[in-house]
Amino acid sequence: MPELPDVEGFRTVLQSCAQGRVVRRVDVRDSGVLHAVSARRLREALEGRRVTAAERHGKWLLARTGGPTLLLHFGMTGELLCAHPDDAPEPHDRVLFTFARDRQLRYRDQRKLQGLWLAYDESDVVRRLEGQGPDALTVDREQFEAALRTHRGSVKSVLINQSVLAGLGNLLADEILWRARLRPACRVSDLTESDRRGLHTQMRRTLRAAVPTGHVPPRDSWLTGHRDDPDPHCPRCRGPLRRSRVSGRTTVWCPECQGGGGA
Repeated sequence: MPELPDVEGFRTVLQSCAQGRVVRRVDVRDSGVLHAVSARRLREALEGRRVTAAERHGKWLLARTGGPTLLLHFGMTGELLCAHPDDAPEPHDRVLFTFARDRQLRYRDQRKLQGLWLAYDESDVVRRLEGQGPDALTVDREQFEAALRTHRGSVKSVLINQSVLAGLGNLLADEILWRARLRPACRVSDLTESDRRGLHTQMRRTLRAAVPTGHVPPRDSWLTGHRDDPDPHCPRCRGPLRRSRVSGRTTVWCPECQGGGGA
């Protein structure tokens, strides 16, 4: 599932493929990924417009044009690619944006759980992102602590709640909690000031390391690099990793490094 580092990678694709260029043609191959806009209206709004900026907030990507803004969300299987217009589309290429004879941006998504929205002005953008918390990559410690104080439940459920922090998903939350040595099911109200400070520090370090790769890297020194092993062991203490469910999500953690007891 695309998380903040993936979408930041897609932002780079959008920037390099489209920014500063005029949308020559919009081909909607599957209108099932369009939300609150028809294929005809999308074409009318974007064709002839120049992409002026590529922005990201959490898991949302924004293509600014100086007029309407295209918003993209990638759900579980979405991605954004820059291709040559003469290349045959793949079966899951849903919408194609042609910018020049040699540049075509492709929104590809197998499961179609999210998709594309069109915001006609800035108030539309604000409404679409209204439920999002501060971006996890840029949130400072004071904002982070304020966000935690206003929510209850397990620390993992809070981290992956997009209204608290925008951008973190299942892999990142497990990685950050492992680095911070906190149990995923530990209640936010039970965290000490030192716990919260360490959690913010590890979140920033994890994101800064992951963003340049364009995904959550399965490095051997990371929890992510071992969570899918047949017999997973902690890369730090070599103890066995445990799988459990927290907020309905498969959670991988180390009972030794992250405390005893339940998940």
